[in-house]
Amino acid sequence: MFVSGMEFLDIVDEHDKVIGKASKQDVYEKKLMHRIVHILLFNDRNELALQLQSRAKKFCPLHWVSSAAGHVQAGESWAEAALRELEEEIGTHPSIEFVRKDVYDIGNGLKKIIGTFRADYNGPFTVNPIEVEKVEFFTLEQIRQMIRSGEKFHPELLFLLKKQYGF
Repeated sequence: MFVSGMEFLDIVDEHDKVIGKASKQDVYEKKLMHRIVHILLFNDRNELALQLQSRAKKFCPLHWVSSAAGHVQAGESWAEAALRELEEEIGTHPSIEFVRKDVYDIGNGLKKIIGTFRADYNGPFTVNPIEVEKVEFFTLEQIRQMIRSGEKFHPELLFLLKKQYGF
């Protein structure tokens, strides 16, 4: 939900029950638990599409992140947020399926609930240059190698890869 340029997020408890609403700024300043959605797109060769975040991003610019990701806005369902992020970031409309929810503890007193979706999609992508530098497909083994070689990965993606694929 946006009100005169301000983004609002649902505040949730550890069971993903909505207990309030606050501006995105307040959520981070007051370390309130909220929702984040990540979408993993796989092509016909079972390669995962990763996006390289734009150099203009405030947090983790030029880091690899899931195919699309973002905040679930106040009043928005998990699926609505996933579809919105796919459209906003990489211009896609695949059918998505819910995979899982995980509590992600950043370690500084802030926790998020990450909802993960997956879809089968071969492209094409229409990247939003404000959000995304590029999108590329990689095998899971290539991604492991990239991590080992020191490529920059968004911490939420690293968390998901560990949870879902044992990285």
